[in-house]
Amino acid sequence: MQKYIIIRSDNNSISQPMYIDEVVSKVEAYNKQGIFSYIVSESEGHRLSGTQTFENTTLE
Repeated sequence: MQKYIIIRSDNNSISQPMYIDEVVSKVEAYNKQGIFSYIVSESEGHRLSGTQTFENTTLE
């Protein structure tokens, strides 16, 4: 099953890979807080971060 990543515009963070239901829920919560965020595929997230690990980029 495909995983997705959230990129937040307020702090330019990249989340850990998650399944679509969790990603959508988090993005909706961020939207309610006025935080703009993007959903991208896991592979696109890797490409954008320039790394294959996400050790230092987690979301709360």
